[in-house]
Amino acid sequence: MRIAAIVPCHNEEAAVAKVVGDLQSAVPGIVVYVYDNLSTDATAERAAAAGAIVRTEHDKGKGNVVRRAFADIDADVYVLIDGDDTYEAAAAPLMIKTLLDGPYDHVLGVRHAVDDAYRGGHETGNRVLNGLVGKVFGENVVDMLSGFRVFSHRFVKSFPAVSREFEIETELTVHSLHLQVPQTSVPVDFRDRPAGSESKLRTYHDGFRILSLIAGLARHERPVGFYGLFGTLSLLAALILIVPIVIEFYETDQVARFPTLFGGFTLILLGGLLWTAGLILDGIRRSRHEAARLVYLRYAAVRRD
Repeated sequence: MRIAAIVPCHNEEAAVAKVVGDLQSAVPGIVVYVYDNLSTDATAERAAAAGAIVRTEHDKGKGNVVRRAFADIDADVYVLIDGDDTYEAAAAPLMIKTLLDGPYDHVLGVRHAVDDAYRGGHETGNRVLNGLVGKVFGENVVDMLSGFRVFSHRFVKSFPAVSREFEIETELTVHSLHLQVPQTSVPVDFRDRPAGSESKLRTYHDGFRILSLIAGLARHERPVGFYGLFGTLSLLAALILIVPIVIEFYETDQVARFPTLFGGFTLILLGGLLWTAGLILDGIRRSRHEAARLVYLRYAAVRRD
């Protein structure tokens, strides 16, 4: 059984050695890969001294790190954990056992804050984003932005990974939802960052980036609802413009507002086009999901041996 840990790091010299050591103690035989993402401190040296395999990713952003790691590393089970020592690495054995017992393809570490480790803005934003994704995809999403997860080989190798930064967690969640892979969650302790470690997450900036990603995913994954909404609004606006003109025509046998009438007909045409686009794209979405499912099924389910 090959178990690999992927630890994205950027200026984490205060924490990375402890994360590597905790993983090695918790999961004997685990191979820890630390991906140094343009650190300006001694992160790489500390990780190598702790026994990790250190690689450098020159394109900045957690999404770029995960994409490269998923392509480079061949294992049966993958553990993804942030290098800032905010997650309790001792939970890794339970998460791995849960994956194998299922068997599951994705086990999410749901954060349980210790000593008010959550910043208020992050906690509120996380709840809002979880709710939005749940509404869009019709599934209950518990902790979409968690950076502690365990994956099977076939999940990793079927994951397209197009995000560049912190949106990668959202993309991982959506991938598991639209493929409907077997998955579950395990509670994990989440603590404040150690002294000397600074958070790279910007509450509002990254929140808006994630919202933009969710809007894009809604457009791609729920095209009928997305384009149908705007198509319906266009048709309603057309009715508001045209109905008074039609009533006036029956009363006076005259059309006094031709520009408004033409504008209404244009909105009707636009609404019809939007609905047509949504229906066509929904057919493409189904074909895309079938192709993604076939790629996923090419890989065997995770096994203990």
